[in-house]
Amino acid sequence: MDNSEKKHPLIAVWNTYPGLRKENKNISNIPPIEQILGEMFAIGEFYYYVLNLTNSTISNHHPNLLKLHGLKKYPENLKDIIDLTHPDDIEFIIKAEQKVVQKMMEIGREHQLYLKASYCFRMKTAAGNYELFHHQAILTQEDENQNLIQSINIHTNINHITKENPHTVLISGIGLRQDFHQIKIDNPPAFENFSQVNLTKRETEILALIAKGYSGSEISKMLILSEHTVRSHRKNILAKTNSRNGKELLRKAFEWGLI
Repeated sequence: MDNSEKKHPLIAVWNTYPGLRKENKNISNIPPIEQILGEMFAIGEFYYYVLNLTNSTISNHHPNLLKLHGLKKYPENLKDIIDLTHPDDIEFIIKAEQKVVQKMMEIGREHQLYLKASYCFRMKTAAGNYELFHHQAILTQEDENQNLIQSINIHTNINHITKENPHTVLISGIGLRQDFHQIKIDNPPAFENFSQVNLTKRETEILALIAKGYSGSEISKMLILSEHTVRSHRKNILAKTNSRNGKELLRKAFEWGLI
């Protein structure tokens, strides 16, 4: 079967979104990957690939994809990526994508290039076991009719941070958009309830920058705040999440679907 004809369970979900181009289209333009990575979290080993949404082919693979999954050649279709996913997580992924489509339709197609979707699932690694990965997707190209044709996906191995899947989809704004939507799917974690964490918009913004690895001084310059103010916000974030340090904060942020 030709790569453009390989079927996977997300096609039916995506076809419910009126903003997706249905007919096959070859894409030559490569999105500004380095710039896009600045909007993504990479707390650990990661890789990315460019996805052609019109036929599910993938290209421009980061070399870590081979290393992390123990592959000899780069996957050519999204189905090859999905085949690396733990079978028990497929149903969750389908539900997660359904929520992404629903929320994007609510927000409006005119904003679709300024939204990022993220959630977690387990993938098979080079060692032969399944570990938790954090999936992020940014839409990068649409045609003249606002039909989506391309995205860039990044997968980060976060198994060293947490093994608990929060079963939460996060839709967040990038660039000038300030969206922040947490959507619970099912199987809420028994250990703690993220809904009890009431971070302010500024605290959420700073948490995201902390997760991207920025220092306090860097965050103060980016947000035009004093370093003292940034330290105060970080202290409040630690207190609200009952975290002793940055490492514990990151673990809880992933487990609660805060990032």
